Amino acid sequence: MEETISIKEIFAVLRKRFLMILSLIIAFTAIALLVSYFLITPTYKASASVVVNQEENVDVSSLNNAIQSNISLINTYKIVMTSPVILDKVAKEMNLSLSSNAIAEKLEVASEANTQIITVTATDTSQEAAAKLANTTVDVFQNQIPDLMNLENVKPLSLAETVNDPSPASPNVILNTVIALVLGAMVGIGLAFLLEYLDNTVKTEADIEKRIGVPVIGIINHMTEEDMQTNKRSPNNERSQVRRGYNGQKKKTV
Repeated sequence: MEETISIKEIFAVLRKRFLMILSLIIAFTAIALLVSYFLITPTYKASASVVVNQEENVDVSSLNNAIQSNISLINTYKIVMTSPVILDKVAKEMNLSLSSNAIAEKLEVASEANTQIITVTATDTSQEAAAKLANTTVDVFQNQIPDLMNLENVKPLSLAETVNDPSPASPNVILNTVIALVLGAMVGIGLAFLLEYLDNTVKTEADIEKRIGVPVIGIINHMTEEDMQTNKRSPNNERSQVRRGYNGQKKKTV
């Protein structure tokens, strides 16, 4: 027989396991906060950009073709910027004991669609180091690209700057907390319904009717020893004892 569950039963399960669900939400949120603040090292980002033109002097009639040619070469420029030819010189100028591959992992080179602008974003545990890495990469690229690709018209568009009291790019504490809160709620609700599904015990007359399909006629309540003692001390019980004693005395006198 196919079983169905009503909205009322869903809310009953959630109310029954509310403390467990709440505990999991609090636990997941606390773990996310602890990991974000104490276990993950904050990192900072800084960006610098350059504008690339293939030719310095271009007449108006061929300007559009020159721009399209520059745009088509942007991907090539991006690869050159993260190549060992550029990054080895970056490491030398900054006195870094890192390989070109290690420096490349700290850099993200991107370009806006249909533009001649290349943006270099550096990531580091120090904002000053990130800004210096981005600016040095742009500077070395500008100096080396004429020899590499016979391109002289490369100019910095903006340089990375440091600010007071910078906000780390990672970890995102708010995002991590929200994700942990939602995840804790999902795990708690899922576990609540799983426990309810695995619980085969019969607790109420409704459980009996649901399982065997037969209506319950009567219920035998469970009485504890305290209930029995209370019942013995009740006024109705004392009157019944007096009545029994009076009847017994009357029978003796007959």
